[in-house]
Amino acid sequence: MSKLNPISPRIDYQKDLNPAQYDAVTASAGPVLVIAGAGSGKTRTLVYRLAYLVEQGVDPRSILLLTFTRKASGEMLGRAAHLLQMPLTEVMGGTFHSVCYHWLRQFGDRLGYGEGFTVMDRGDQGDLLHLLKDRLGFKQLPTPFPRKETLAEIFSAMVNKDLSLETVLARDYSQFLEHRERLAQMSLAYREEKRRHNLLDYDDLLVEGRRLLQEHEPVRRRLSERFHHLMVDEYQDTNRLQAELVRLLAYTHQNVMVVGDDSQSIYSFRGANFRNIMDFPRLFPGARIIKLEENYRSTQPVLDLANGIIAPARDKYTKCLFTRRQGGRRPRLIRAGSENEQSRAVVAQVKALQEEGIPLSGIAVLFRAGYHSFDLEIELTRVGLPFVKFGGFKFMESAHIKDLLSFLRVVANPRDALSWNRALLMVPGVGRQTAHKFTSQIKDNFTLDHAFDWLKKQRPQGLKDLAGLLARLDAPGKTLVERLNLALDFYDPLARSRYDDFPRRLKDLEHLLTITARYRELRSFLNDLTLEPPASVADITRPDHQYLTLSTVHSAKGLEWDAVFIIWAAEGRFPSIYSEERAEEMEEERRLMYVAATRARTHLTIIFPHVGYHRYLGMTINSLSRFISHLPPSLLELWRVEPL
Repeated sequence: MSKLNPISPRIDYQKDLNPAQYDAVTASAGPVLVIAGAGSGKTRTLVYRLAYLVEQGVDPRSILLLTFTRKASGEMLGRAAHLLQMPLTEVMGGTFHSVCYHWLRQFGDRLGYGEGFTVMDRGDQGDLLHLLKDRLGFKQLPTPFPRKETLAEIFSAMVNKDLSLETVLARDYSQFLEHRERLAQMSLAYREEKRRHNLLDYDDLLVEGRRLLQEHEPVRRRLSERFHHLMVDEYQDTNRLQAELVRLLAYTHQNVMVVGDDSQSIYSFRGANFRNIMDFPRLFPGARIIKLEENYRSTQPVLDLANGIIAPARDKYTKCLFTRRQGGRRPRLIRAGSENEQSRAVVAQVKALQEEGIPLSGIAVLFRAGYHSFDLEIELTRVGLPFVKFGGFKFMESAHIKDLLSFLRVVANPRDALSWNRALLMVPGVGRQTAHKFTSQIKDNFTLDHAFDWLKKQRPQGLKDLAGLLARLDAPGKTLVERLNLALDFYDPLARSRYDDFPRRLKDLEHLLTITARYRELRSFLNDLTLEPPASVADITRPDHQYLTLSTVHSAKGLEWDAVFIIWAAEGRFPSIYSEERAEEMEEERRLMYVAATRARTHLTIIFPHVGYHRYLGMTINSLSRFISHLPPSLLELWRVEPL
């Protein structure tokens, strides 16, 4: 692609950018790795780089901008066009999947797609997998076989994480290991059926795009010569396939600028490969590394804490975030007595921040796993603070929570027809007709004894087993935790057959025990859950958007708030106990804590309950997360919540 004449400069780059950003924007040809620390103006740098290349006479048609969403590329191109006061419609910008789709449409005949191909959406993919499952005779097996949605997730993980079927099952779907040979059959049949009918799924776009470039040198050369300047956003989130596509596209040149932050690589569960950003200088010898360390989001005390969290990371590009902003108070560390005291402390602190003038929309509570907020959701509901939750299951919207509680609800109120209906339909062999026969008997004087009389006379055996469970739940002298454990033992095999992601849901159910541990009797517990369902507390359509944000850290990346609370900052919770076995997973947990801390602009509070409840161990002592406990005490303002 020939170079155009430079255009008259419109932008004062040195005035608009800090020195590190200026270095990145004006970097000469060749490979460049921009390590963009949290809040350091990564997008601004990419936008100005686009504008700079065009001002220098680079033909817009020779620029390829790869991002993770179409919205991101559209916004960057729009901002660059605004800076230049000229359209940039000839720059190709989009996601890896969209550009691969474009090239496969153009060159697909080289791969045998001479008559074109169809890209399946998730619904189409599920329909095909369902058809194959039926054709192979896997629908009527005596033990649960993955549903079509789970099959799609398993096969996608194999592609994006570059793992064998056996490894994917062992790591994330161990309940289906007994079906490994059948799943291998399914995988093969799925690939053959797609090929037979010229079908591609979402992951195939990357797989076939890479194959096109690998196996057809003329196409690889043509595309590489066409796109003489490659720019990649969020490079730390790329998977192996995406990194290979970048390398192949640089076949005739080395003009690759990738921007990302190794310290914010937290999506390995989606296939993101941390090694991509760490190995970039090896794959592109002579790469220049530029670090953006000036932060425009947070106060220095917040940044000092974040720097301290990431400093012990085993493998990293060393950087030290700083800001020119003056002032700011030290982050708080609060040791609460129990989980409920943690929740009450958060509520009290949120109200205090509101009195200081910080709106609810400027406050967020972050956590490692969705179930960590369950007790807080109940407390917020009790005091009437509106909230929305992102990531994980919302407590009272979760089907498995409703399932389990239905057993307790009918004991507390034998005339609760809705809960009876839910409990009965979980019993294998019981349909809506049988459930309706039962609930139609419920009158004003209906008691558990009436229910027992009916259930014990019915078939299947599961109804008699249900009667036995309810009798044990109603027996005097049992604590609420003991009752919940009985219900959980009964529900466990039922849930395993109902939900492919049961291991994840089991964590929610077991955490429910930590909440019930503080209640003495059943009715007060159920009343607290139903005073006002948490899902209805926040109305996100209201114009002022005044609600508290609850979010997993994964869902919070890229966002920021004036005040952030990180709850359950305890060993076994954050970091997760499941990361103990693999060093690379523990390293990602550290990066996750770093991401959480860097979401805060001015107020950061880290909190953990000193005492917790474990289903098998009973009351346990929690210790502060290793990511915080090693920090110098001078970085934190220490608080302790007195028992309420």
